[in-house]
Amino acid sequence: MLKGNKRVIFILGVMMLVILALSRCMTEADKIPPDARGENYAGAASCVKCHADVSKSFVHNAHGLSSGSVDNKKLAKLVTADDNTFAFNERLKIKVERRDSGFYQVGYIDGKQVRVERFDIAFGSGEKAFTYAYWKGNKLFQLPLSHFSEINTWANSPGFPANAMYFDRPITKRCLQCHSSFIKTEAKETTSLAIEEDLQKGTLISGIDCERCHGPAKEHVVFHLENPEEKKPKFIAIYKTLSRKQKMDACGVCHSGNTLTSIQDVFNFKPGDNLDNFYAQDFVSFSGDNPDVHGNQTAMLKGSICYQKSEMTCQSCHNTHENVKGNMLVYAQKCMSCHQTQKHSAKTLAKGTLKANCINCHMPMQASKLISFQTAGNKNINPYLLRSHHIGIYPDQ
Repeated sequence: MLKGNKRVIFILGVMMLVILALSRCMTEADKIPPDARGENYAGAASCVKCHADVSKSFVHNAHGLSSGSVDNKKLAKLVTADDNTFAFNERLKIKVERRDSGFYQVGYIDGKQVRVERFDIAFGSGEKAFTYAYWKGNKLFQLPLSHFSEINTWANSPGFPANAMYFDRPITKRCLQCHSSFIKTEAKETTSLAIEEDLQKGTLISGIDCERCHGPAKEHVVFHLENPEEKKPKFIAIYKTLSRKQKMDACGVCHSGNTLTSIQDVFNFKPGDNLDNFYAQDFVSFSGDNPDVHGNQTAMLKGSICYQKSEMTCQSCHNTHENVKGNMLVYAQKCMSCHQTQKHSAKTLAKGTLKANCINCHMPMQASKLISFQTAGNKNINPYLLRSHHIGIYPDQ
């Protein structure tokens, strides 16, 4: 018996030595966890090791918060803010309720529960609104109520029926191509010979992460972990080295509007690629010289004289690593760096200090033609205001 114990101890000792030896032989590449996008990707967690400050700032940025699993602590603050009931009429209501397994939107007719779905995914940073979705098998559907910051309450989700609860609006891969960093899909043929899209929810990479904007980073991460003395970034897209079109295309992947049809998987776009190879104009919904303010920032900026008479790009005013959303003074200072000698009329000067008002005057909030919302008990449709990126002179402002 004693010999047997010694043998077991000996074998375990050998195994420990082998494991120790193998762990020392692991390269930096072996330590990087697999990424759903493929072997060339490192995942945002790998970036934190060398870019902790940037990563910490970015997770609070609107891009980093574009989508994610529902945070029940954050949601609880919204749910306790009002009575959480949206009434279409006396008979038909939707309530936001907390139950044992999370928060739910519950539909009632004459006080009887007829539909209940859980908050699973949140979309938006909350600056203007949060909208939500629930998983049903391998499909994602938008919930009927969204929370709007302007009115600090729940209202009918944009584009939803005004007089009926609707729980069946699908969120497709095309939606997620601008509101997340990746998801795999599988096309299935239905009994009616139609093609149906299944989302593989385990592959969803929420938010806009580092590699969505800088490209696959595994080679970059491995090189710099193995060569910490090298400070010049290698094997990664550096924006200052891109051409003006390449810079605009990198932002235009998600900010070119809703009148485009993808002709290849937009998740495959990498900085430096030609966006014309990924999108074609849908002339059925083409907005021409009057693009909608929702998601159309690059088109509106390109129509501005400031853009046409300079070399400005989105990055001239935006550093997506920073969380300065809503800080009008910071953006006004960007304007003043080029317009220090600009003269205004007496009427304009009478409105007050100009240094902080450049944006509100020359890039005002405008109502979207595509998005609006309805508050409970109100037949009127409320405008959804977004910042215009057409820099110009607006007499009404």
